Amino acid sequence: MTYVVTDNCIKCKYMDCVEVCPVDCFYEGENMLVIHPDECIDCGVCEPECPAEAIKPDTESGLDKWLKINTEYAEKWPNITTKKDAPADAKEFDGVAGKYENYFSPEPGEGD
Repeated sequence: MTYVVTDNCIKCKYMDCVEVCPVDCFYEGENMLVIHPDECIDCGVCEPECPAEAIKPDTESGLDKWLKINTEYAEKWPNITTKKDAPADAKEFDGVAGKYENYFSPEPGEGD
């Protein structure tokens, strides 16, 4: 099992999870984070820290797409280990449907 970041992170990009990760397995895209599944030690400390509830164990049904996305972009985006401020409009996007189709950006973030 590993944890994956799902669509509700898009445009919310809270970074509370980054701060508690003991193995620094988060990677930063322009408008979301992903977890590198081969680096994640399945400790689960990140899941309750996410205000948007966007982090899920990959054992939940229907998350195959998100495991692939996390795997792909963890290889392309820079590592992030330091919490930064969430976007100013993060609360407005929390829970919005269709975030991947409408807002996902494949561009990398800044990282550390």
